[in-house]
Amino acid sequence: MSELKITLKAARVNAGFTVREAAKKLNVSPSTIIAWEKNPEKINALYQSKISDAYDVDVDNIIFLPQN
Repeated sequence: MSELKITLKAARVNAGFTVREAAKKLNVSPSTIIAWEKNPEKINALYQSKISDAYDVDVDNIIFLPQN
């Protein structure tokens, strides 16, 4: 049985972070968080790992590919 994958925005919301709080935790601007949530495929592997740690969700359970 495979784990369910969630969107980047869902991972942030489930972690209890606002856009501003997530930006502060990841040391990026709020506009970067918004851009990442709209285009998660543009996030490099280093930030994918940081996001996973900050949101306490395994990197394999967050969707980092564009949604069709």
